[in-house]
Amino acid sequence: MTAFVRPFRSGGITLIVLLAATLAIYWPGLSGAWLFDDYPNIVDNHGVQPSNASLASLVQAALSSPASDFKRPLASLSFAANYLISGLNPYWMKLTNLVIHLLNGLLVFALARQLILAVPRADGDLDADRRAGVVAAWIAGGWLLLPINLTSVLYVVQRMESMANLFVLAGLIGYIAGRRSMLAGSYWRGLIMSALSVAAPAAIGLLAKETAVMLPLYAASVEWVVFRFRRTDGRLDAWICSGFLLFLALPLVIGLAWLLPGLLKPSGWATRDFTLATRLFSEARIVPSYIVWTLLPTPDALSFYHDNFRISTGLLSPWTTALGIASLLVLIFLALRLRKRQPLIALGLQFFIGCHLLTGTILPLELIYEHRNYFASFGLMLAIVPVLVSNAQDTPERMLWIRRALFGVLLLLWASLTAMTSQAWSSPLRLAEELSARAPDSPRAQYELGRTYIIYSNYDPASPFTQMAYAPLERAAALPESSILPQQALIFMNSRMRLPLKDSWWETMTSKLKARTPTVQDESSLGALVQCARSGQCDLPKQRMIDAFLAALSHPRNGPRTLASYGDYAWNVLNDKNLGLRMATEALHASPSEPAYHITVIRMLIAQGKLDEARQALKGLEALNYGGRLDSSIADLRTRLSST
Repeated sequence: MTAFVRPFRSGGITLIVLLAATLAIYWPGLSGAWLFDDYPNIVDNHGVQPSNASLASLVQAALSSPASDFKRPLASLSFAANYLISGLNPYWMKLTNLVIHLLNGLLVFALARQLILAVPRADGDLDADRRAGVVAAWIAGGWLLLPINLTSVLYVVQRMESMANLFVLAGLIGYIAGRRSMLAGSYWRGLIMSALSVAAPAAIGLLAKETAVMLPLYAASVEWVVFRFRRTDGRLDAWICSGFLLFLALPLVIGLAWLLPGLLKPSGWATRDFTLATRLFSEARIVPSYIVWTLLPTPDALSFYHDNFRISTGLLSPWTTALGIASLLVLIFLALRLRKRQPLIALGLQFFIGCHLLTGTILPLELIYEHRNYFASFGLMLAIVPVLVSNAQDTPERMLWIRRALFGVLLLLWASLTAMTSQAWSSPLRLAEELSARAPDSPRAQYELGRTYIIYSNYDPASPFTQMAYAPLERAAALPESSILPQQALIFMNSRMRLPLKDSWWETMTSKLKARTPTVQDESSLGALVQCARSGQCDLPKQRMIDAFLAALSHPRNGPRTLASYGDYAWNVLNDKNLGLRMATEALHASPSEPAYHITVIRMLIAQGKLDEARQALKGLEALNYGGRLDSSIADLRTRLSST
C-alpha cells in the first residue's frame, strides 16, 4: 500500500510522467490525414497557404477563415505559419496541436495548484504545503488524457479551440495571482494585474475562437467561490465589482441586444433542422451527457459524428428531455450549495456549466461537438480529482486507498480509450471504418467511409474499394435528415469512372434540396460537382444539374455559395454568360465582404466588355484591401482592364 501512495507525494515527477504518457499516446495519431472541416478551413482554403511571409499574405491568411464571421485570425495565422514551414502536411499541423495541448496541460497544473492553495481549507481536506502540487498534477494528467479532448488535438482545425483556451487558462492564472497580491498588501498593483489578466487574454484568445469570451465569466466564478468580492478587511471591494460590471455584465447585455433580434426570427434557423426551442430542449439532454462522456467514456459515445442525434421536440419527446432538465437543475443547485463546504467541487461545476452557456444555449450552432468540452472537462477534473486523491486529515486509511484505486481505474480507462482512438486516427481508412462502426446510423460517418473507399480506389472501376464504396454511401443517402453529400459522392465517383448514373441519385438529391434550405454540406456538394464538370472529369447531365440548382434556390433566402456555384456552372459549363453574371452578382450582394465574389464579378464584366461597370466594381474590391492583402488580385484586374 505504501508503494501505491508514494507517487502521490511527488507532484513534479507525476506531472512529467503524465506529460510523457500523453505524448506517447498521441504520437501514432500524428501520422493521420485531414478530416471533415479541415478541408474548407485549411486544405481548400488557399488563404492559409501563402507563398511568402509578406504583410499582404499574412493579412490575407488572417482574414481567410470561413468558419466564423469573426474570421479567427490568430488560428488562421498559425495554420499559415505551419504551411510556410512544412507545406500542407497534416503531420506537422497535428504536432503543433499536440504541443499546444501539452502547454495547456502545464497551465491546467498551475491553475489547479493556485486554486487549491486559494480556497478555504477549514476542514483540512487539502494540505497547502505538501499536497497542492500533487493533486494539481493528477488534475492536469487526467485532463490531458481524457478521450473527449482528443479531437482538440488530432482534428487539426480544432486548434482554434485549444489555442483560445491557452489564453483563457493563462488569464485565470494571472487573475488569481493578481487577487492574491491585492490581499497580500499590493492592492493597486494586484488590481491592475487582475484587470489586465481578464481583458487582454480574452481579447487575444477571441482572435483564435469566440469561446475565449467566456474568460470574464470564469473569473467571476473564481471570485464568487474563492475571493467572494471582498477586501482584506472583509468589506465588499467596489473596484472588483465595478470591473465585472464592465468586463462581464455590460458585454453580456450588448451581446444579447445584438443577437436576440436575429435569433427570434425563424429565418435565422432556416439552415438548421431545429428551432430555438427545440435546440434548448435538446441541449438539456446533451450537456448532462457530456459529463458521462467525459468521466465514463465509451467508443459509441465518442463517435465524432453526432448528426444522428434525436432532436427533442418537447419535455417528454423523448422523455429523457425532462430528465436532462432535472439533471441541470441539480448541477446548478450543487454548484451554488457547495460553495462553502466543498469550494473546488462548486467551482468545477460552475466552470462546466459556464463553458456550455455559449455553445449550448441560444446560438444556432450544431448541437453536439466533443471539443466543446475542452475547458468544461477541466471543471469536472477540478471537481472530482481532489476528492479521490487528496489526503484529508479525517479520512480512514482504507477509504483513502479505495478512492485512489478508483481514480487509478478511471485514469487507466481514459488513457486506454485515448490510445485506442489515437491509433485509429493514424490511418484514414482505419479511422473511417472505426467511426463508421461507432456510429452506424450517422449519415456523415457512413459518407466518410464511402468517400475514403473512393479515395483508396484511385477511381479505378476494377479496384475492390470501388465496390466497397457503394454500400456505405447508399446507406448514408437513405438515412433520415442526411445531406446530399452521399448522392454527390455517388454521382461524382461513377461519372469520374464513366459508369452509369442512377436516376434515383439525382431525384433524391433534388428532392432534398427542395425540401429544406441547403446546408453547408449541401453547398459544398454542389460546388464539388461544378468543379468536376468544369474540369472535364465528370460528364454530368446538364438538365439534372439545372434542376438541382433551381431546387436549392427555391427558398426565400439563398446562400451566396449556392448562387456563386450556379453562376460558375452557368458561365463555364452552360456557356450562359448572362445567367452566370446575374448569379455571381447576387452572390456578391448576399455577401459583400467576401473578396472572391467581387473578383469573379469583375472578371465576368471585363470578359463581356462592360469596362465601366468593371471599373466601378473594382472600387468596391479596393475598399476591402486591408493591409494590401488583395494587391496581387487588384493588379491582375487592372492589367486586364488596361489590355481590353
